[in-house]
This record gives sequence, C-alpha cells and structure tokens, in this order.
Amino acid sequence: RRIGDREGAVAEEAQRQHRRLRAALPPGEGRHQGRAAGRIAALRIGLAQGQAVARMGAQVTGVDLSDQAIKNAKLLAKQINQDADFICCDLYSLAQHLDKQFDIVFTSYGTIGWLPDLEKWAKVIHQFLKPKGKFVFVEFHPVVWMFDDHFKEVAYNYFNTEAIIEQESGTYADRKADLNQEYIGWNHPTSEVLTALLNQGLRLNSFEEFDYSPFNSFKDMVQVGKDKFRIPHLGNKIPMVFALTATKEG
Repeated sequence: RRIGDREGAVAEEAQRQHRRLRAALPPGEGRHQGRAAGRIAALRIGLAQGQAVARMGAQVTGVDLSDQAIKNAKLLAKQINQDADFICCDLYSLAQHLDKQFDIVFTSYGTIGWLPDLEKWAKVIHQFLKPKGKFVFVEFHPVVWMFDDHFKEVAYNYFNTEAIIEQESGTYADRKADLNQEYIGWNHPTSEVLTALLNQGLRLNSFEEFDYSPFNSFKDMVQVGKDKFRIPHLGNKIPMVFALTATKEG
C-alpha cells in the first residue's frame, strides 16, 4: 500500500496537474498556452505525471531514480511529440548531472516517502529554481501513511522517527506478480516539509489539504464524486492529500 500506484494513475491525474501548473506559471510566461509557453523551463522530480507539464508546451527535464520510469517517460514524450530531457539518478546527486535553473520545479505523489532527508530535498529544489521561480508540490498526506493496509488501525508513526521497512508481494502494476521485495521508506509530517522549504528561504504562497484522493490508489476505496475517492468508514474525517506552492526570492 505504501508504494502506491504511481504510473497507473497517470491518465486520471494529468488534467488536474495541468490546471494546477498553469495557475503556477510566472505572469506573462505561458499562463495561456501559445508561443510563450515554450519559454518555460520545468524540472519534474519523479516522472509519474510528467505529461502534465509537457502538455503545457514547457521544455521539461525529468528526473527519476528508476530506469523503468525513465523508459516509460521517454515513450510518453514520443507519443505526445514532446522534446524533453531525462536524467536517471539519485535526487541528492542531481547537481552532478545537471547545471541549469528552471522557472518551475514540480513534484507529486509518491516521491518524498523514498527520501530520508527533506533538508537535502529542499536544498535541491532551491538550487534548481531560478530567482522568482515557483515550486509546485502535491503529495499524499502523511496521515494516510499512518494506517495499515485496510485503514483499520494506526500502524505507523506520523513523525519521521525511523525508517519504515516493509515486505511487499507483487508490484504496483501487478499485485499478483510472483515477486517479493523489501522496501525502505520514511514518513514526513507536513511540518517537516514546510520547515525544510522555509529553511532554504522559499516563500510559501499556498498550502491546502484535501479530504479525498484524486484517484483510487488504496484498498477498499469508494468513489464519492468526479476524481474523488475516500475510505468508506473514515469518510471526510482525515486529510488524504496536501498541495503547496512556494517561490524562490530573488
């Protein structure tokens, strides 16, 4: 459950990310699609919904640790005729592979749970943003990761106290696959996320929490509206997603 259905959610989430990113564009730099949009340089950390920025006409550079994610992203870029660059590396070592800054840095769903140190994460974001550039982030809420697979009881700490080691059978693409793997992840409270960004001097523009998931990626979910899914016995009692935008001063 903690892995989530990353690539499987691409089609459902693309339009929502597209609208959020358009709203985040710097004034006069492609807020409306057209020639101006081609001047926007966007860095996508994690490639699950990378076409959201690509379809805006932005020049996209995508980064992911997974060879398979890079392969899928290249295939998608070819399908939508998008000229994009892709880098396969550990995010913390990105400066060894990339030497430019971007108008937008964007990341979403299932990224920070693989990272032990958000101070380093925020430093990378700051380093690759242009002055006055915007960071756009949407992620599953850390409250979600506290529960067991069926959301019946609290099984994990809300705070980042230690690495979480789990055994999983199958894969996110095929739950019945004859494959058993060990995964290591970290839960990061929203305070840790915000503090890491503020420590780098980023100015917080917006912060929102949502009582639903935009796609059906956890067990036993029910649809309660268009692009809205919840855990039946929890209803709207817990936050499931949070989103924020921040600006690099300059």
